Order: sequence, then C-alpha cells, then structure tokens
Amino acid sequence: MLNFKTGSIFSRKTGSEQQSPEPESDNRVLAVWGSPSSGKTLVSVKLAKHLASKRKNVALLLCDMTAPPLPCICPPSDIECEKSLGSILAATHVTDNLIKQNCVLHKKQSYITLIGMLKGENVFTYPPYTAEQAVELIEHLRNVAPYVIIDCGSIIATDILSAVSLMESDAVLRLVNCDLKSISYLSSQLPLLMDQKWDADKQYKIASNVKQYEAKENMEQILNGVTFTIPHSEEVEQQYLSGDLFKDLGLKDSKGFRKELEKISKEVFGI
Repeated sequence: MLNFKTGSIFSRKTGSEQQSPEPESDNRVLAVWGSPSSGKTLVSVKLAKHLASKRKNVALLLCDMTAPPLPCICPPSDIECEKSLGSILAATHVTDNLIKQNCVLHKKQSYITLIGMLKGENVFTYPPYTAEQAVELIEHLRNVAPYVIIDCGSIIATDILSAVSLMESDAVLRLVNCDLKSISYLSSQLPLLMDQKWDADKQYKIASNVKQYEAKENMEQILNGVTFTIPHSEEVEQQYLSGDLFKDLGLKDSKGFRKELEKISKEVFGI
C-alpha cells in the first residue's frame, strides 16, 4: 500500500492513490474475535501477511486500547512512521483522507497498512468516541483498501470499536481456546450480541492454538462444530514472544499452521 513499483495504493513520497485490483470475494472486511489469549492478533497479522504475499492491499486495524498490539507485532525499527488510531476517532467525522494521514507504514511490508494505538496510549489518551464514528471508520476503510482485517478486543461490553466491527464486518472469525475458561467467556459475551446485525451465518468458528494433548473433539462438540482448527506452532509462538509476527514461517513445525491459514484465506477471501 506504499509505492508505485509494488502496485500499492499509496506512494510513500506523494501520498497519491494507486489503482487497486477488484476483490475476489464478497468478503472485504473480516473481524477476528474470540476468547482472551486465543491468538486474535497473531491470526490477524498472519492473514494480512498472507494477502500481502499475493500482492493484495490490506489494511490491518488493531482495536485494543487497553494493551495496544502495534508495539508487540514488529520491531520499532520496521515502522516508517508513527500515527495513531486515536487521532482518527478523535475527529468529528472520519474521512478517507483522515485515515490515510494516520496510517502506520511498515518498511518491509509494502502491501500492508497498519492502524492502531501507539505504545503508552490508552482509551483515555483521546476524547471519547461514539458508535457512529466507529461505523464511519469501517465504512471509509472499505474505500482505502480492498481488504480490511480487524483485530478485535475480547471484552466487547466496553470496547465500542470491536463491538461495532463485529456488526459491520462481512465475515467473522471466532477463535476459542480448548479450555473451560474459553467456554465461560463465550457464555458471558455472546448474549451481548443480540442485535439484528449480528449474523450467525457470517461466523467461522475456529479452535485455536490446539496442542496435541488437548481435547479438540470435546471442544468441537461443545461449539456444535468448528470450521477450522489452528494447531499450535512453536515457531509461531517464538515470533509472538519476540514481537516479530511479520517474519516468514519456514520450519516443519509450522506446516499445519500455514496450511490452515491458507484454507481460511481461501474460504473467506477467495485468495
């Protein structure tokens, strides 16, 4: 999303728009949501990287304002500029240009634009925003990039942007760990999503970070089936712990993770 040579939306030098290819699926905006520590940010980043590897422009929106993910997904030296999601939501109305002016650029990922809170910021750093502003943000993101991936926070009762994202997105990945606490989480959170816009048909239920000894079959029975099962990978975990999620995955240990991610991309985006 950055320069003319790579076919991206914006030029780093001029900020001018480039022609983007038409999306290959009706799903353009994907929300990734689920239980705490289920790998929402990890899956969001890896999906964005997969689309970028196919030369698709993608905007990655990081919603969490309690523990901003942006400082945790790549080394600070890989960031070309530091702009904040808070500046977008602080405006009276969200516009395409406002989003473009507050995108975070990644030096090594030409097709990815990042939008999130910066290190040290929190929900009180900026003025309160409304659900209407959150809706405007998502709608204008559709104009900014042909593909949008939204990394939602888990606690939607107080997280307006994440709650609105679940309603306004074209598809939802619902990640759950294979443990009883994740089931308790779903029991407490799903009743909050009784709005008519909460379309169960657009959800993909995913058992996430599944280790060999975990009772995956029991989880599938409790959830009334899952669409995808993402296996645990030591290589992925090391990238997460070191804050370098845009690195390539090359070890045999990650083969199952990569294959499942490719299946998700094909099913959701047709890519």
